[in-house]
Amino acid sequence: MSKRVKSLVERDLGNRLRDVDAVAVISPRGINAIKNNNIRRKLREQGLRMTVVKNTLVKRATAKSKIVGFEKLLDGPSAVIYGKGSMSAVARMLMEEKKADQKIELRGIFFDGEIYIGEKGVEQVSKLPTREEAIGQIVALLLSPGKNLAGAIKAPASKLAGIIKAIEEKAKAAGGAEAAPAA
Repeated sequence: MSKRVKSLVERDLGNRLRDVDAVAVISPRGINAIKNNNIRRKLREQGLRMTVVKNTLVKRATAKSKIVGFEKLLDGPSAVIYGKGSMSAVARMLMEEKKADQKIELRGIFFDGEIYIGEKGVEQVSKLPTREEAIGQIVALLLSPGKNLAGAIKAPASKLAGIIKAIEEKAKAAGGAEAAPAA
C-alpha cells in the first residue's frame, strides 16, 4: 500500500472510531463468507459494525481517541467491532457464535478503560448487565421502599376488613332467620 492510500485508510478508521468508547476484537481467520455476513447482520441489528483492520493503521488512527489502550488486543489479523450498542450484548452474541463455531477466535473487549482479554474476558463481559438492564435494576431498587411502605400501610387495613367480613358472614349464616326485621 502506498503512503497516500495508508493515510486515507487511517483517516477513515479515525473517523469511524472517533466517538466510540468501546470495542470488541475477534480474529477473522477461519470464518467463511456466509458466517461473516451472518455475524455482520446480527451486529447491524444492534447498531454495531465490524471492520477488518490493519493493526498498525488502526493503532495510529486511534492514538488520540477514547479507546487508547485497546491495542493489546491486536495481534495478527483483526476485526474490530464497534458502535453505540452495549458491549455486554455484543459479548453475549459473540459467545453464542463461539458455541456454534469453535473456529472463531475471541481476542477480547475494551470498554470503560479496561481490557477483558480472550474468551474468558468476553465471557466475563457477557455476564454484565446491559445499560437498559442496569437502569431497570436501579429503578426497581428505587421503587422497592415505596412499594414496601404502601404494603405496610395497606396490610393492617386489609386484615381488619377481612376480620369484619368474616364476622359479618358468620352472623348471616348463624342468624339468617334471626335477622333484624326491616323497619
